[in-house]
Amino acid sequence: MRCLPLTTNVPYGYVKDPENPRRWVVDPVSADVVKRIFSMCMEGRGPKQIANQLKADKVLTPSAYRALQGIKTPNKKPEDPYDWHSSTIVAILERREYTGCTVNFKTYTNSIWDKKQRETPIEKQAIFPNTHERIIEDAVFEKVQEIRQQRHRMTRTGRSSIFSGLVYCSDCGSKMNYGSSNNGDPAQDFFDCSLHRKDKEKCKGHFIRVKVLERVVLKHIQAVTGYILRHEAHFRAVMEEQLRLESSEQIRIRRKQLERNENRIAELKRLFIRIYEDNASGRLSDERFDMLSLTYETEQKQLEAECITLRQEIEVQERQNENIEKFIQTAHRYVGIDELDGYALRELVSAIYVDAPDKSSGKRVQHIHIKYEGLGFIPLNELMKEETA
Repeated sequence: MRCLPLTTNVPYGYVKDPENPRRWVVDPVSADVVKRIFSMCMEGRGPKQIANQLKADKVLTPSAYRALQGIKTPNKKPEDPYDWHSSTIVAILERREYTGCTVNFKTYTNSIWDKKQRETPIEKQAIFPNTHERIIEDAVFEKVQEIRQQRHRMTRTGRSSIFSGLVYCSDCGSKMNYGSSNNGDPAQDFFDCSLHRKDKEKCKGHFIRVKVLERVVLKHIQAVTGYILRHEAHFRAVMEEQLRLESSEQIRIRRKQLERNENRIAELKRLFIRIYEDNASGRLSDERFDMLSLTYETEQKQLEAECITLRQEIEVQERQNENIEKFIQTAHRYVGIDELDGYALRELVSAIYVDAPDKSSGKRVQHIHIKYEGLGFIPLNELMKEETA
């Protein structure tokens, strides 16, 4: 495998080095647009919203920009040089080369008779890090891929929330959907449990105003970042111990499942050999062989995909200390934060769980639980008690 890019088309954001056409160098103008696209995604905007914003701001599309620079491309010159499409935004957001690596063998064909291009699974692509200057940090790229898997709902008014895709019901674990009142007042925007909407018997009402969520989450982030500023060493020690206990159990569970999957894959391979021999000797009909082989192959592919995920999860669990250091560095950037935006929220938070309101005291009391990026739940109350003890 080669560490030189096999593609002849340089990604938008880069140009060919005049002294070495096989090397990519950053083009400042288009690279700034790439950074802006990733930033808008981190803020919670979807591809369509990003495309509309770039069009409104009269930003040249990649094809129009290359044409202006005199760079030949396989695409025709667009009629509207500002007509960005969602597909273009998606392609940019999913392009790993922006992290400074070369990615080869991204597609494959089955044979010389079947020339249809198919996407190669990420684990089978040839990825070479640090082959050119990066435009996007690894952490931002990975976070954007997570965001891309989430669905960001818009209300009838066309508004969306920075919290979309992050809020869950504490009881049933379902996503909480973003909505607005009939009068369209932004102050009345809310999240409620998606399962409760479908079946009120399965989950009781979990409902929280967006303005309340903003206030409580911002206050918690301020407290966490402030504590880290004052007691970084103690915070690190507490989280290392918490993650060590959590990781050891999670690793044990995943390794056990991985072993079961690998044993079953080996068994399926033996079964396939057996039915092949039975078919060749005439003991098993072609029809029965086709049915069994398809069943075994489908199960094996599913198990192999699960094994890849399990190995990745084990690797993540084993690198928990790295997560602590990354989080502390990120937290330092947000010390003194007085307003929450989508970018900051997604750098710090991976999920928010909302409890049902408690009215037993005569007042409506509602708690939320914040799962922080790479760390999980931070025992802030216990840390604060120690500080005042």
